[in-house]
Amino acid sequence: MASEYGLKRHFNGEAAHLLGGMIRPAHPAFDAEGYAAEVERRIPDKELKDRVLVLTEGLRTRLPQDYPGAVPILLSILGEELAEGEGMFNTSWYLMPVARFVEEYGLDHPELSLDAIEEITKRHTGEYAIRPYIERHYEPTMKRVARWAHSPSHNVRRLASEGVRPRLPWARTLDIFVKDPQPVLEILEPLRSDPSEYVRKSVANNLNDISKDTPGVALATALRWLEESPTAETTWTVRHGLRTLVKKGDQQALALLGATGGEWVHTSRLRVTPGSVAVGDTLVIDFEIENTDDRAHSVTVDYVVHHMRKNGRTIPKVFKLTTLELEAGERRSLRKSHPIKEVQTRKYYPGEHLVDIQVNGLVKATERFDLRT
Repeated sequence: MASEYGLKRHFNGEAAHLLGGMIRPAHPAFDAEGYAAEVERRIPDKELKDRVLVLTEGLRTRLPQDYPGAVPILLSILGEELAEGEGMFNTSWYLMPVARFVEEYGLDHPELSLDAIEEITKRHTGEYAIRPYIERHYEPTMKRVARWAHSPSHNVRRLASEGVRPRLPWARTLDIFVKDPQPVLEILEPLRSDPSEYVRKSVANNLNDISKDTPGVALATALRWLEESPTAETTWTVRHGLRTLVKKGDQQALALLGATGGEWVHTSRLRVTPGSVAVGDTLVIDFEIENTDDRAHSVTVDYVVHHMRKNGRTIPKVFKLTTLELEAGERRSLRKSHPIKEVQTRKYYPGEHLVDIQVNGLVKATERFDLRT
C-alpha cells in the first residue's frame, strides 16, 4: 500500500497491533494478533471512516460484550492529556477507533458515554462521537456540552464548540442547528475570546458554518461580539468566522471587519502568465492596485480562479491574497504565484479558465489562461 496517502494509510494491521498491545495489560484475553490479521484482511480499498469502523468492529468482538464493562478498558489506554499545540491527528490518531466505539455502541448508556467522550477528547477528539447523542439524547447532552464550555481543559472547551458545529466536515449534518443555530450560539458565548487559539479556531469555524445557512444571524452575532468583547482574541475569532462571507464579497461582513473604499480602488495591468499551463505548472499573477480617493482605505484583495468542470461550466474558487492599508492616491504592484497542483478535492479539466482580481468583494479585473492536458 505504498501509494496510499493521507490519514487513512495509518489505519491498517499495524495500527490494530498497536491498539491490541495497549489493551492487553487491562484485558489479557485480548487477541491482538487475530485483531491485526482481521483488520489487515478487511481494509483494502476502504477509505478512512470505513477503515476506522473495521478497527472499531474488531474491538467490539474482542472486548467484554457488555458495553459498561468494555469502556473502562479502552479508557485505560488513553494516556496523558494533549497540551496546547499537540495535534490529535499526528499525536494520538490511533485513538480514533476508541472514539468511534463510543459513537457506535454507547447510545443506550448516555451518561457513561458522555463521561467517556470527555476523557477521550482530552487525548484525541470527541467531535464525531458526540453527534448521535445530540440527536437521540438532546437535553442531557446539551446540558453537558454547556458545562464543557466552562471546563479548565482547553480540549474539552474546544469539544463544546466543535461537537455542535452544524456542518462539521466528515460528519453528519446537524439539521436541527442548521434550521436554528441559537442553541449553538449559547454554547459559543463564553468561548468567543478564549485564551486558547485551538478553542477560538473551533468557535470561528462554527460561526463560519452558521454564516452559510443564516448569514444574517452570523453577522448580527459577530457585530455584538465585537461590541461586547473588544479584545484581540474576539477580533481574530470574528475575522476567521466571517471568511466565507468575505470571500463571497458580502459588503456588510467586509465593513464589519473594517474594509472601506472598495469602490475607489482600481486595478490595472493584470497579467496571468504563462497563458497556457498544465497540471504541475505555476501561474504568476501580476497587477497594480491604486486608491483613487483622497482618503486612505483598508482593502481586502483576493483572486478568484474559475475552474472548468466536466460539463463545460466553471466553478469559482476564492483565494486569499492580502489586506492592505492604501493611502490617498497610493499605487502598489502585487504578485502572486499560484501552483496548478493535484489536490484531493479538485479534478482539473482542460479549457479556458478565468482569473478575477477582487477588492473588498468587488471584481476589478479579469484575465484568462488555458489549461491543457
